[in-house]
Amino acid sequence: MYWEERKVGQLLMLVRGEGDALEVGGVRSTPRGFSAMAKTIGYDPGRAQNAMATMAEAKAFVESFRPWELFGADLGLEVDPDVHPTEAAIPPGN
Repeated sequence: MYWEERKVGQLLMLVRGEGDALEVGGVRSTPRGFSAMAKTIGYDPGRAQNAMATMAEAKAFVESFRPWELFGADLGLEVDPDVHPTEAAIPPGN
């Protein structure tokens, strides 16, 4: 599992198999700060928050929900501390 760089923020990606990744959360930059969202099954407005002061704070908010567990990931799974480039920017074979 890793954060992936995007044009206006970052997505939390869960790797489920060879070349198969699922978005389980995200953070984006807005004029008022950072917006954060942890995916869920169903509707839960408490898993999203706006106007957070820093990217680190917003990412910690998303990770605190452990959204990957809803999608069958191991309970002990940890987030890679390195932010990855957008998948489209990674050359084939890397």
